[in-house]
Amino acid sequence: MNARKILIAVIGASQASASELKNAEEVGCLIARSGAALVCGGMGGVMEAACRGANSEGGLTVGILPGDSAQAANEFVDIPVVTGIGFARNVAVVKSARAVIAVGGSYGTLSEIAHALQGGLPVIGLGTWQISRDGKHADGIVTAQTPAEAVSKALEMIGAPWIK
Repeated sequence: MNARKILIAVIGASQASASELKNAEEVGCLIARSGAALVCGGMGGVMEAACRGANSEGGLTVGILPGDSAQAANEFVDIPVVTGIGFARNVAVVKSARAVIAVGGSYGTLSEIAHALQGGLPVIGLGTWQISRDGKHADGIVTAQTPAEAVSKALEMIGAPWIK
């Protein structure tokens, strides 16, 4: 029987700050070291940094692309999945994963967070959105202060602490 890899999604903006890129790269490294695989939107910014980190540790990366060409994927994507469905691919990114780590982020990231939470997936936030309703903080996003804490919490929440 073939054991499937656990997929952890890393989401964030294609235009990210230097600190967000650094955090995303470290998250990618740690996901790979854990033995899990990384899934993302396959483009630049946080997605590219996370894939670069995972690749540096020999990890597997999957990029679910919005357009019609595998060549649009960043150079660190091992498996490009071409969808041709634009931002609707955000649903596929998070639904493919067992946990989601949001690093920074824009409105696309916010939509992915919403889809993940609606689907009951754990979402760990590293400098990302906070959600409130009627002026009160809403539960959902588990906050992490470091990349190591984010990956550790993701693995713990899916019952696979440091699976490797």
